[in-house]
Amino acid sequence: MYKLVKLEDIVRIPPDRFSEDQKEVILDILREQYEGKWDKELGMMLCVQNIIEIGEGRVIHGDGASYNSVIFDVLTFLPKLHEIVEGHVVEIVEFGVFVRIGPVDALSHVSQITNDYISYDKKQHTLTGKETKQIIKEGDYVRARIVTLGT
Repeated sequence: MYKLVKLEDIVRIPPDRFSEDQKEVILDILREQYEGKWDKELGMMLCVQNIIEIGEGRVIHGDGASYNSVIFDVLTFLPKLHEIVEGHVVEIVEFGVFVRIGPVDALSHVSQITNDYISYDKKQHTLTGKETKQIIKEGDYVRARIVTLGT
């Protein structure tokens, strides 16, 4: 599930960047600090969206940098147990398929795909149902339910 989360942090602006636009510098620092990181409660932090408020800067003795309190929005992705998701099949292996859901690839084991017996074709990288003859191949758009979560 995607969420837009409001966060607050203190950002250190180094003195060599004082001449640049403050908002752009803070946005660069926050993006480097947050984007692509995993948080247990928030999930995968995808993008620092915008800066809502920049507090007054403070300079600490012995460090020429400015420390500013900042409130900003972050777009996150956190899959929930039993959530129905959709995605593209990105890889097929003997034991199942990997489906891209948001920024992650999730495994769907062959035992969870269908009630039919499934055979794996190494040459064509497909899974085929024995009785139904349904074929799953890379690039297929599928719907799945999240039944377990791991990190």
